[in-house]
Amino acid sequence: MTDPTQPPADGDSGLPPQQPYGAPAGQPAGQPAGGVPPEQAYSSAPAAPLDPAQDKQWASFAHLGGILWFLPSLIIWLVFKDRGRLTDQEAKEALNWQITWIAAWVVSQILGIIIGTFTFGIGYLLFSLLIPWALYIVNLVFSILGFVKVNSGGSYRYPVNFRFIK
Repeated sequence: MTDPTQPPADGDSGLPPQQPYGAPAGQPAGQPAGGVPPEQAYSSAPAAPLDPAQDKQWASFAHLGGILWFLPSLIIWLVFKDRGRLTDQEAKEALNWQITWIAAWVVSQILGIIIGTFTFGIGYLLFSLLIPWALYIVNLVFSILGFVKVNSGGSYRYPVNFRFIK
């Protein structure tokens, strides 16, 4: 037994050994979690294909996500493009619409600044305030229409859409 008043011997802190960060409690250091060899612990098996109900669900969510900007459509397309044909098609369509919508918004802002300098701010009000709100309402309506159409079993094409992603 060691005397608590004496300093520990070299290399001995007197404390139990520390667990490595992230290791389950009671697991010896260097031992793979769950008894799985390290080379198989992080293998990436291909994801299972979506069943038709899930395919339709994610495809419709890609359109509805446009209300929140382009990130939901992008994430759904990147995650599910290889798992469902309908999701791949509709998420690309929704993402292309979001890119088109953002480009139109940027153009309206640039035009607002340019025209605003020549019209003493009146053009800025029109192109930087009113037109972006109108564009957002159009985006909102088209995103909801796409969600409803795909959710009811169809396919949706936006009336004005540049196909950036093929």
